[in-house]
Amino acid sequence: MITAKFIAAVVIAYLLGSIPFGLIIGKLKKGIDVRQRGSGKTGATNVMRTVGTKFGILTMILDVVKAAGAVVLAGVIIDSGALTIGSIPLHQMAQVTAGLAAVAGHNWPIFAKFKGGKGVTAYFGTLFVIYPPAAIFGVEVLAISALRSRHMSLGSILGALAAWCLLVPLTIIYNSPPIYLAYGLAAIVLLIYQHRGNISRLQQGTERRLW
Repeated sequence: MITAKFIAAVVIAYLLGSIPFGLIIGKLKKGIDVRQRGSGKTGATNVMRTVGTKFGILTMILDVVKAAGAVVLAGVIIDSGALTIGSIPLHQMAQVTAGLAAVAGHNWPIFAKFKGGKGVTAYFGTLFVIYPPAAIFGVEVLAISALRSRHMSLGSILGALAAWCLLVPLTIIYNSPPIYLAYGLAAIVLLIYQHRGNISRLQQGTERRLW
């Protein structure tokens, strides 16, 4: 029974993450497929550039909410009490697995032919539930870095790394679950993979600026 619930939580998280809000907003507001414009991604930055700033912000909010909701729902589905996998409480394992599933769904959505975003908003959405202080710090670093460099891609990468770097001392000081560190690292690997083209352009000095 618990195994079935665990699988259900992960599948639901992936499906929630797969909701392509950027694609939907682009079609509703301008009749365009954002996957065929700009960066070809369905995330907030591409929507902002191809549809409009306010719609990019709306996409960002919705993407954060869907990812956060996936983690919250996993915690509700897996009400495991004292059950553990090794030394890890089952509900924590369910939440971080659901978090990764939501990020994967955002990046490779089944509802949009597996062409989605880069995982930034989904990552921070999950982290706001799993470890809010790290998420807040990461968003602050993202905003400052993006505004100063005018590169959203650079801000996103630095923000994600900053959130994880804060997780390390917080885990030690407050004896937080080490699995959160593993989750953050796995999510960052996915995020950097999705930004590999941006990283190459940043190195070449050809990355598009915000303005």
